[in-house]
Amino acid sequence: MSILVNKSSRILVQGITGNEGIFHASQMFDYGTNIVAGVTPGKGGEWVLNGKVPVFDSVKVAAEATGADVSVIFVPARFASDAMIEAADANIPLVICITEGVPVHDMMRVREYLDQKNIKLVGPNCPGLLTPGEAKVGIIPGNITKPGNIGVVSRSGTLTYEVLYAMKNQGLGASTCIGIGGDPVHGINFLQTLELFEADPQTDQIVMIGEIGGTDEQKAADYISRYMTKPVVSFIAGQTAPPGKRMGHAGAIIESGTGTAEEKIEALRSAGVQIAKHPEEIAQILNR
Repeated sequence: MSILVNKSSRILVQGITGNEGIFHASQMFDYGTNIVAGVTPGKGGEWVLNGKVPVFDSVKVAAEATGADVSVIFVPARFASDAMIEAADANIPLVICITEGVPVHDMMRVREYLDQKNIKLVGPNCPGLLTPGEAKVGIIPGNITKPGNIGVVSRSGTLTYEVLYAMKNQGLGASTCIGIGGDPVHGINFLQTLELFEADPQTDQIVMIGEIGGTDEQKAADYISRYMTKPVVSFIAGQTAPPGKRMGHAGAIIESGTGTAEEKIEALRSAGVQIAKHPEEIAQILNR
């Protein structure tokens, strides 16, 4: 079982003819992901991936022709907001934006628009999603995990890979892994992802990888204490970060004494979440 994507998902790749787009689309295709279309304005009528995937000039035409229900975006930052809005205008229900460096004011406009149309957004500045053995939508390496019953959600792409690999070495697999991104304004958050994992009958445990900045982890802790029936294990990155200094993601900034690792860890512990001291310890806790 999975959340958001599976082997039946019909994937459209925006920016498929660019260097990043074609490279990662090839990786996704080789994994077995059901890529049905690509979009690059001006390249409509071409075919890519050994002539197996058609390229269209617009998302609307591509979606109408192929029935695509997921769009993954690999376009430069200056075009990313328009790409997300174009996918929403084509009524693609799930949009995944891998692009980093999208301006905050652009994302505020995008979020308002997508929320009005009830479009789910993952990202931007994220590694995407991976349902092991079914679909890889984004840049998470397919060989670092295997199918299993543990849901993984993370703000950090690099830590996602580290934890998935440590889990695999301990014989543990994932139901779905989702990298939500660490920008200040982004799509789906911890709380929404936890709701999806809680409702998934094939997810038995959840791993939540957070970091300093913002209050998403505290909100998730409140939801866990009130509604979650499945055990959650967490790691919070940035425990030694100084206040007011950007550490990694643009959202990973402690401001006015809020958003500290200590606050997040205390909130999660109070909700019954097991806290790992370092990423590799997550797999050890899951195996206890």
